[in-house]
Formats: sequence, C-alpha cells, structure tokens
Amino acid sequence: MEKQSKSSLARHSKTPLFDILMAHAKRDVVSFHCPGHKNGRSIDKKLKDYTGEEVYKFDVTVFDEVDSLHDPVGPIKRAQELMADAYKVKNSFFLVNGTSVGNMAMFLAACDPGDSVIVSRSSHKSIMAGVILSGVWPIWLQPKIDQNLDIIFNSAYEQIKEALDRYPEAKAVFVTSPTYNGIVTDLSKIVDLCHRRGKIVLVDEAHGPHLIFNKNLPESAVEAGADLCVQSTHKILSALSQGSVLHYNSKLVDINRVKKVVSMLQTTSPNYLTLASLDLARKQAVLHGSQMFDKVIQACEWGRTYINNDISSMKCFTREEILKLGYDLDVTKLTVNVTKTGLSGYEIESILAKEYNIQLDYADIFNLVAIPGIGTEKSDVEAFVRALKEISKRYHGKQKNWILQIPSLATEMVMAPRSVYLSNSTKRIALKKAVGHVAAQTLTPYPPGIPVVIPGERITQEICDYLTDMSSKDIRISGQETEMLKTVKVFTN
Repeated sequence: MEKQSKSSLARHSKTPLFDILMAHAKRDVVSFHCPGHKNGRSIDKKLKDYTGEEVYKFDVTVFDEVDSLHDPVGPIKRAQELMADAYKVKNSFFLVNGTSVGNMAMFLAACDPGDSVIVSRSSHKSIMAGVILSGVWPIWLQPKIDQNLDIIFNSAYEQIKEALDRYPEAKAVFVTSPTYNGIVTDLSKIVDLCHRRGKIVLVDEAHGPHLIFNKNLPESAVEAGADLCVQSTHKILSALSQGSVLHYNSKLVDINRVKKVVSMLQTTSPNYLTLASLDLARKQAVLHGSQMFDKVIQACEWGRTYINNDISSMKCFTREEILKLGYDLDVTKLTVNVTKTGLSGYEIESILAKEYNIQLDYADIFNLVAIPGIGTEKSDVEAFVRALKEISKRYHGKQKNWILQIPSLATEMVMAPRSVYLSNSTKRIALKKAVGHVAAQTLTPYPPGIPVVIPGERITQEICDYLTDMSSKDIRISGQETEMLKTVKVFTN
C-alpha cells in the first residue's frame, strides 16, 4: 500500500463503531433488550472471573444508537466506509459468520441459477455450499499437485484461460488465493483476461487480508481488480473469530443485489464485539500494519532459514522456489515438510500441542502449517523452531514413501449439485458397484482435503479405486456416514 497521507491517517485513526459502543458501555445502561445476561450480570462466575465483566457491555442488540448491520445508517455505515477506503474499493461489508458466508454471498450475488462458474476443485468446503445455494453449474478445474514440495496449487492463469476457451458460456471464475500454504496465483493476469471477456472474478482471499498493508507481500485481490473478494480479517489481522469482510469493486455485479444477499445470509443478532473488532483491526492495519508485518516477515524468514539450514529432516519451501513455479508466496506462512522424519505431520502436530504447548492451524501427512498473524512475535517463531529441532532429535523413524496424489477429477457433470442435494431420489449402494452412477454426496479424503466425489457427477472406476485405497489405509474420508467407507449415496431416477 502506498504511504498514507496525513489526512488519510487522521481519518483512519477514527473508530466510529467502537467509540459508540464504548460510550454506551460507560453509561452503564439498564438493559431491557437482548441478550439475557444483562451487561454480564448473569454470566457464569468462572467465566466472568477470568474475563472480567466490562467486555459483556459490548454485547448489545440492534437499536438506533449502535446501528443495524442489515440497514446501516450510523456508526456501522461509517465503519464500513472506512474499511472500503482502507482497501481502495467501492464498498465493504462486515461479516459475522466468517468468510464462509462471504463465499456463499459471492455466488448468490454474481450468478443466477443455471449459470456456469469455473472453480478449482481444491476450494474451501463453503464453496460447495455456495454452489448448492445459488444453483450454478460448476466447471471444475483439476488441482495441480507438486510431489517435490508435497503441496497442492490452486488455479493458474493457463488453466483458467484453457477453461474459458473451452467453456465461453461461463459467467464467472472463482479463485482461491492465497492458499492455506500462502501460495498466491497471478491474479492481475487472471482478472485482466476475465474482464476482457466480460467474466466476473470472485476471490476467496480468506488468508490474505494483510497483503495490501506491506510492500514486501504479494499483490492482493483488491489491488488486482477482483469484482468481489472476501477476507478473513480474524485469521491474520486482529479481529475476533468470525469477523470477515466482503469487498465489492465491480462494474459487472449489481451492488443492490450484493446488499440484499449479504443481509439475507447473516444473523439479525450480530455480535457487536466482533463488529467493533473489525473497526479496530482496520485502524491498526492502516496505521501500523506495515511496520508490524515487517517484524512478522523478519521472524518468519529467520525461522524458514533456520529450519532449512539446521534441521536436516525438515524443510520449508522459499519464495524463490515458488516464484520459479509461476506463483508467489506470502512469506508470513510457514509450511514445514516433515517426511524425512519418519513421522507424519499429524503426529508432530500432536507432540507440539501436548509437550510444547504449541498449537498449529493445520497439518497433514506431509506438512505442518504454521499461520503467524499480526500478533505474532519472533519469540513465538523461536519457540516453534526450538521445538521442531528437539523433536527431530528425539523422534526417529524410517522415511516414509508417501506420495501426494489425487485421481482425475475431470468427470462428467450430469446434474446441477443443487438438484441432487435437494432430491429425495437417492439410495446407498456398495462403493465397488458405484461406477457409472451419479453421486448424491460429497466425499473428501484428508489428506489431501480435496473432494473426489461431488453431488451431480458420474462416479468413475478411478475414483472408486482411489476411495477404496484411502479407506484401506485408515485415512478419514469426510462425508462418510459409517466408520468404514463401504457405501456411497447415489441419485436414482
């Protein structure tokens, strides 16, 4: 982000929603409105002794003084306008059910039932919810696997161009960037291609609300010109959990439809402490984000270098390696490959939690994924690295010959996922007899966390064989309804 002017800094030092809530809390108002704890008076003593009572005075309901999230005309409206100014977009909408609700909103706002949308198969599970709610026809892109780094890449420019050439009727393109591992695709190039062809660009930037605030980080979706972009302000910045933002910056999507959809999907009883934390997170990021993330970047680069130079059984890929593959890397993410230890990422994640009080965000067979944020200190990274070094000395095993792979997912879509999801014409059949049938459920092995069966698509022999193999290795398959995956739900005419 460019250096802020004095007038911009003065504007962003304001926190209209937080200020109103603070003033209300200090008046010690007698409450005859929801919620029932009445300014924290009836909160359980164990909880209140730990948190204190004052915080609960921020837990109010909708009334004129504090504004309404569904029809903002006061402090929420001003706070959202400041958020839009911070990200240089036309409109920003506060979300209180995380980026998941924003992903659903983007589909419903940008598309009509029956529209086609190009989307990577490795997208977050909320994308399938958006596909089902909106009634769109998904055109799935096969995720790219890197077996040297043991990670999955999201959609590249070449994949999207090929899909648009093959399916010119597609109305929109949905991209996830950054990925969990911090991999950023070439959004500017993708946006330019799509807009030249009149296509809407929707971006799940859950893990990238900070990118715009430091010049040493990759380009953000808002800078690239995405039509709609949703960010998890709580994941990397300092908002409370579930606090996210949907940004609008489009000539192709009706802003009034966006407003109606966002309102339809959100609770009428939002948590005002979460909303206030979005207001404060924006102020902090604009005024201090660049310097704060300089420190986070330095700490992470130190950790990456230490792991690569001093822990022979572990490795962190670098920005230079990712750039050579045609992507970019958010260097505040640390992905640690542990395959040479002879232990799985799951096992080391458990050791870190139980023996070192270090809790990771994610692990799989191959990797540990540490997600630092604006509140991360170098001492945190040092503790993580020291623990990894000790674990590498204490625990040894034979290096596993694990291979990251997925079957071909370019399967035939027979029906729209929504039609199958809402249908009662389904039955369960043996997995080994499912070839040729139309799937009526989602099945996602972890790892790699990519759905290999989607409602509405025809099940292939390759997918059946893959699922049978995963199940035999005691790999949990999300969506299975029994301990062992023996049957699959299919559509019946």
